[in-house]
Amino acid sequence: MKMARIVLWCREPRVMRSIARRWLIALALLAGTSVFAPGVAYADDWGCQVILCLSNPGGPEQYGECVPLIEKLWRALRHGEPFPTCDFDTGAARGTSASNTFASAGYCREDLLVWGAPEQGELLCRASGAINVEIDSQLYARVWWDVGGQGPTITEFYGTGSTQVPYDPTQSAALFLQRTEQQWDRSDGGN
Repeated sequence: MKMARIVLWCREPRVMRSIARRWLIALALLAGTSVFAPGVAYADDWGCQVILCLSNPGGPEQYGECVPLIEKLWRALRHGEPFPTCDFDTGAARGTSASNTFASAGYCREDLLVWGAPEQGELLCRASGAINVEIDSQLYARVWWDVGGQGPTITEFYGTGSTQVPYDPTQSAALFLQRTEQQWDRSDGGN
């Protein structure tokens, strides 16, 4: 993977150089430990590359080098395989992680909630899941995958330079229902 192209999405070079340096240190540590302890199982760097691609503010598949990695991730998640791992518990990369949460009415973006199932009586999420990427133990990006079917994603970027405010996807259904009720009351004339 060409790190230089992936780092091009940076908005503040100083901050992104720091993040890139942490990624390189972590990858170097992984590679170094696998040379000295070949019999010990370590996370392969696919998981680390996936996290790097997912942390891109322009979306996980903005750069060609990320497309095969991320497509492999979507296939794996669709088949119920676990999210890939990357050992960031050492050095400057400590506090970096990513995790997948399968979407449901209880964990969704408000704008992805829809009424479905028999008689439009069940609240559903139009995404398959959301991957939360943390850097320095802070939410850095959230990627909603398989939005409206296989493929499309929505990337929420919360890193340096972002104006988006993180929200709790577990509260979206309550907000959606509250807004739906308010709209229904207005259209019914309050009766």
